Amino acid sequence: MATQSADRKRCLSCQHWGGERSVGAEPDNVDYLEHNDRGTCNDGGWHGSSRCGPRNACGHWLKWIALEMPAAAPDTPPDDTAAP
Repeated sequence: MATQSADRKRCLSCQHWGGERSVGAEPDNVDYLEHNDRGTCNDGGWHGSSRCGPRNACGHWLKWIALEMPAAAPDTPPDDTAAP
């Protein structure tokens, strides 16, 4: 698994990118598989290209919305001390 920071403003962290990826463990990081690092550009500067990868960039970069979402709260066990 490889990781790339959204600060680089590359296709992997762009809302327009249609490849396989996941939100990284660190804030503003994207995890991806190095052997599967290409995706289709959807409405961005490379629109229609299916060869956009970790080094591609353009002037239409828009931060991937999944990176803007707050981290999920950890599961908390039920409170067994509550009065009936």
